[in-house]
Amino acid sequence: MKKITPFQKKVYRIVSTIPRGEVRSYKWVASKIGNSKASRAVGQALKRNPYTITIPCHRVVKSDGSIGGYSRGVKLKKKILKKESRKKLKVIRRSLST
Repeated sequence: MKKITPFQKKVYRIVSTIPRGEVRSYKWVASKIGNSKASRAVGQALKRNPYTITIPCHRVVKSDGSIGGYSRGVKLKKKILKKESRKKLKVIRRSLST
């Protein structure tokens, strides 16, 4: 396994805070690590994410709302996001009905 850089660690730490069923932009992540101009570098760090199960890089999209890339394929990214958003809606509905 390749060594994770300090920059990647910062990115992964921030991305890990994005709640299930929600998305944030590459620019948002870059701003959170203190460099709002590092959107592309954030994308490259996420492309190299060795922990796709625990670090939800699929929850990061382009600023215009379009899907962006995903190391395991854009089709899978869309599928995961759709599934997560449905689960979140179910939880919200349950909490509203009680």
